[in-house]
Amino acid sequence: MPLMPKRVKFRKSMRGKMRGNATRGNTVAFGEYGLMALEHCWLPGRTLEACRVAVAHFLRREGRLFIRVHPNKPISAKPLEVRMGSGKGEPEYWAAVIKPGTILFEIAGIDEATAKRCLARVAHKLPIKCRFVTRKHAAV
Repeated sequence: MPLMPKRVKFRKSMRGKMRGNATRGNTVAFGEYGLMALEHCWLPGRTLEACRVAVAHFLRREGRLFIRVHPNKPISAKPLEVRMGSGKGEPEYWAAVIKPGTILFEIAGIDEATAKRCLARVAHKLPIKCRFVTRKHAAV
């Protein structure tokens, strides 16, 4: 089941602007290695779930995965072949707003070569360019 908030104050939100770099969530905090976004995007909850499954399959219960983003923006859409007007569409899915520099995933408990291969598989599932990063003071 895709990620989504338990409850929200407002069902629908405005689109907003995707500009600027990440000022929060831009350092590796929980694990030893991370995957950093290099572009803006809205990342659907389905995509995050696909990445989580890929990591779980690759690691086979070794190491620990930390998902640093959560889809909290409702993306609405109108049904097909509906005339213009008559208000905003219903929420279709939930997305996480990603800015350049945001750490998306972190991994701990495995060596660097395995972490690189694992996060490369995750990066193939994402619609944006990503970079492999390490913690500044990684305990290796």
